[in-house]
Amino acid sequence: MTQASKFPRYIIGCDVGKASIVVCDSRDGRIRSIANRRDALAVFVASLDATCLVVCEATGGYETELLAATTFAAIPAHRADARKVKAFIRSFGTLGKSDAIDARALTRYGQDRHASLARWQPHDTDRVQLQALMLTRQDLVAARVAFANRRSAPGADAAKPFIDAVLTAFDAQMAAIEATATTLIRSHAPLCAAHKTLCSVTGIGAVTAASLLAVMPELGTLGRRQIAALGGLAPHPNQSGATEGYRWTHGGRREVRPVLFMAALSASRHHKTLRVFYNRLLANGKAKLVALTAVMRKLLIICNAMLRTAAAPA
Repeated sequence: MTQASKFPRYIIGCDVGKASIVVCDSRDGRIRSIANRRDALAVFVASLDATCLVVCEATGGYETELLAATTFAAIPAHRADARKVKAFIRSFGTLGKSDAIDARALTRYGQDRHASLARWQPHDTDRVQLQALMLTRQDLVAARVAFANRRSAPGADAAKPFIDAVLTAFDAQMAAIEATATTLIRSHAPLCAAHKTLCSVTGIGAVTAASLLAVMPELGTLGRRQIAALGGLAPHPNQSGATEGYRWTHGGRREVRPVLFMAALSASRHHKTLRVFYNRLLANGKAKLVALTAVMRKLLIICNAMLRTAAAPA
């Protein structure tokens, strides 16, 4: 995404569904529904101009056709974080939920926040495919852990042959995904270079590097604080009056922490700098999980800095 560049004359709020999109135009407040199909969306964006801003939520991929249509027609658009929009709606005391209410809220959200809303830019096709592969692998890993736990639970003897077959299938599919991801990365020069850079960091293996490139395409383009917050690894203050509460890491992309956990565990043992950092935190009385989270944050910042340096012109 790129930052906003000019003041929009009007906002188009779009509540996206699988079959249709409910639209609210800030100029007259009119609500209408259009089919979520490529042909209908082409007609819709043709009625707009570059002085507007289309605002929609991330809706499980169903917003893809709308964003593709706005990109093709050079219409500015913003894909909003659903959590921010829901908090925005609740701030007005709105308790009801309908497509029309959401479309109006997205329009008002765009009117209030347009200056800080990043404009949508289409992602590289290969990166999109890599993301689909690695997120699928992450889901398979989570499912495999669940079935492995079930297999070791008391009274699971009768189910063990069936669970073993499922575990074997999971292993085969994960291996196939990793092979496909490797082929994709090698065929894409920027991804291949970034993957090689990440793999040079102690603790980061080939699968972890591919997963980071998939779930955090912004690596190498943001500052250290921004990348830590995006990864859900930034400790946020918890202070009120004279009370200084415990700082928690929360928010960000939930897919990042599982990717970095094992890498941080390895880095805390083998990375010459992070090992010292980890042991110093433990010596200062920090819990192991807190210290490991700090290592995850440091590791992410290191990866971001290395990719930014690699991308900088000589």
